[in-house]
Amino acid sequence: MANLSDFRGQSFTSGAFRALALSAHLSETAGLHAVNPAHLLWALWLDEAQAAEFLAEIGFSTDQLTSDLPLEMAVDLRTVLDQFAQGSRSEEYPLSDAVAQIVTEAKHQVRQQGRHAELGSEHLLYGLMVVESEVASLLSKHGLSAESLATQVEESTGLITEPLPADFDLTVDEPIAVDQNNVWRILDAAANRCREGLRVVEDFARFSLDDAHLTRLFKEVRHAFTDELGRINLADAISARETETDVGTQITTPQESVRTSALDVVSAGCKRVEESLRTLEEYSKIVSPESAAVFEQLRYRFYTLEKALLITQQNIGRLAQTQLYLLVTSENCQHGLETTVRDALAGGVDVVQLREKSLSDSEIVAQGLKVRAWTREAGALFIMNDRADLALLTNADGVHVGQDEISVKQARRILGPQKLVGVSTHTIEQARQAVLDGADYIGVGPVFQSGTKHFEKSELAGLKFVEQVAAEISLPWFAIGGISDSSIDQVTSAGASRVAVSGAICAADDVQNAARKLRNRLQ
Repeated sequence: MANLSDFRGQSFTSGAFRALALSAHLSETAGLHAVNPAHLLWALWLDEAQAAEFLAEIGFSTDQLTSDLPLEMAVDLRTVLDQFAQGSRSEEYPLSDAVAQIVTEAKHQVRQQGRHAELGSEHLLYGLMVVESEVASLLSKHGLSAESLATQVEESTGLITEPLPADFDLTVDEPIAVDQNNVWRILDAAANRCREGLRVVEDFARFSLDDAHLTRLFKEVRHAFTDELGRINLADAISARETETDVGTQITTPQESVRTSALDVVSAGCKRVEESLRTLEEYSKIVSPESAAVFEQLRYRFYTLEKALLITQQNIGRLAQTQLYLLVTSENCQHGLETTVRDALAGGVDVVQLREKSLSDSEIVAQGLKVRAWTREAGALFIMNDRADLALLTNADGVHVGQDEISVKQARRILGPQKLVGVSTHTIEQARQAVLDGADYIGVGPVFQSGTKHFEKSELAGLKFVEQVAAEISLPWFAIGGISDSSIDQVTSAGASRVAVSGAICAADDVQNAARKLRNRLQ
């Protein structure tokens, strides 16, 4: 992961580097583990450089930005800015993948101007506009577009990039033909690399993950890519191919031949696809601008799938030993919270979620700190229900949110990338979307009527939903809702290998034995 210090000494204006430093300071103050696009936008606005002028022209104001994209920090903004002005710098602070891509797009915009210029704040704003995020959506809502911003950036330089009129015509036939031939060679090579990379990644989703959902999505991208290639005259590309004389076939690096795992292979495949799509996007502008736009969108679509693929693989390993998930509410524990949690952990519970709805925040934090200590002793995970802020205060391993609570993206902004974010899902469409949103695990249900929460008949997802998820999704998931010792066999027969329960353990006369029986049935 790139750090801010990686850009020290590069061709950045002082304003651009200062904005990146301020965005790192804002992110660190907010308790995040990496700079995100929202804090970079705030930094560009607060720095009052060229980017801020562009934002002001489309109606941005501090009040508007506070409303649309609030900063969530423990101290006020003035204090944060004073700390920054006094020399507080976070140059070793990591950049999120999205911000690293924003910087890459900004560098690309500088190169597009045809000169060795410095990267300014206006170029970072352009990167924010073209890299998919909530910030890009916000800028679009305010009427900003990549095309209009590119024009503004061009005009702000005061340099003429349009060719000057000449009083003579220069016609050179052969070099133009040769150049066109070389463009087809580039397109042909990039298309082959992309096609090969897509197949490598799709095969990983299909055979390593056994994930029908991701396999289908990668296949759809591959078919869309093939369809778009069909709109370009590939006969010209194939006739221009010169494999035997291609200098690139003789150039290799030691890293290319080293792969220690299937994950290494698929990670390299993902990068190959993204780089090839960028090459296709740029060079197809010469022969088919429409196709260039399609390749751009496929690249953004692939970024989302890459994230879903790698998060799925990571959490298969991270949650490999978790099978029995307990939801506890102090008032539902007939033996008291401490006795219930400790005995449940001794009986084989792997994850404990604190789900308090009627206590004050301070009481929830006090309870959470106790559960954190008990789970740490047992080597189990502690999850906070709904409240990412309280998960942070209690040092929980993550948060679980419902369909009506904060989103995965919002939870990540509070907790950072290392904590777990689980999502409740009630339909196969919601489960598929949770995978794409970057959830670390999902809850699947309600399967049966619950003793702790009443569901209307129409709200019960049932065993059919369990079967659908088992057939499609390899991201770790827990069946939930009314599961007990008498019904768990139906759930495992439907394909579940993990369950989340509450009353089956909390209301049991012998908590440890109840947990142990459920765990044994799962194994």
